[in-house]
Amino acid sequence: MRALRDVEAVPGRKQVRLGGLTWTFRPQVVLVPLIGLLLLVLVAALNIGRGSSHIEVLDVLRTLLGGGDRRETGIIFDLRLPRTLAGILVGAAFGLAGAIFQTIARNPLASPDILGITWGAGVGAVALITVGGSRGQVSGIVAELGVPLAGLAGGLFAGLLLYALSWRRGLDGYRMVLVGIGLSAIGYNVVYWLLTLGDVDDATRATTWIVGNLADVGWESIGPVAAALAVLVPATLVCVHTLGGLQFGDDTARGLGIRVDAARGTLLLLAAALAAVATAAAGPITFVALATPQIALRLARTPQPPIVGSMVLGALLTVSADLATRLVLPDLPVGVLTAILGAPYLIFLFVRSRKEART
Repeated sequence: MRALRDVEAVPGRKQVRLGGLTWTFRPQVVLVPLIGLLLLVLVAALNIGRGSSHIEVLDVLRTLLGGGDRRETGIIFDLRLPRTLAGILVGAAFGLAGAIFQTIARNPLASPDILGITWGAGVGAVALITVGGSRGQVSGIVAELGVPLAGLAGGLFAGLLLYALSWRRGLDGYRMVLVGIGLSAIGYNVVYWLLTLGDVDDATRATTWIVGNLADVGWESIGPVAAALAVLVPATLVCVHTLGGLQFGDDTARGLGIRVDAARGTLLLLAAALAAVATAAAGPITFVALATPQIALRLARTPQPPIVGSMVLGALLTVSADLATRLVLPDLPVGVLTAILGAPYLIFLFVRSRKEART
């Protein structure tokens, strides 16, 4: 077998040859998720160690690897790990969904927040919490599984509406964003109307969920979201091979042998399901899906948002925001902080899009 050789293929890319096989890749595409994973481990350990009984980072890592005393093991695994693990799963799902939406629409403004997917999931979950709760139907296992399933159904329905209303001899990214803004407005108002139908306790519970909160997530909530993502993430990663061709336009994609409408429809539904599951688990933690694909794109210097990098940075951003709220304002839900940080970024994207349209 010939020795492993690493030669420069094109500017910014590396070509690796092993025997008769050749791979071409950008080093940043590999480095960004690797560095992101290291930072994620550090931030997650800091977040787990934070609390009324402080635990050092090294002690947290040792306990997670099987060491640590009984007291530290009980605190970490029973009380603190579910919150951080939920942040990782939810953030990764939002990052992956945002990368797919932005690539399909070829628009950096396309994200589950803007396109109405999260509010569609919100309608399903809040309807079950308020209307079902007021009738005594949400309790026990139904509460654990029903709310995520209702959120998933609402998000998928919003995704189907988005595709149906945006399609006109093809799927136009600009039209998709406009339709999505309309769906978001409808979902937002329906959610707050549903709050008036339930009793005070159900409305309070739903309101806490609406702002995006990881504080109340326990192991009973981790199971359903982990099971759903265990199916959706591999299915999405199998289908994303068509994204590279879809970014060049319909005619070019068809010339490459891609069934454009089927590929876009499948990816859109998978992305909607990812966003719906994440929203049902922790509420609509806004702007994670909007910002992380663009951050990953600029760090990796790729023409489209990198899939793995977006997932890792989505998890990192969510856990970092949760840690920041616990350090500064412990009672502040993580969704409020991401919204505060994301609003200026959204304005920046709008201004940048208008400038690019004029040039």
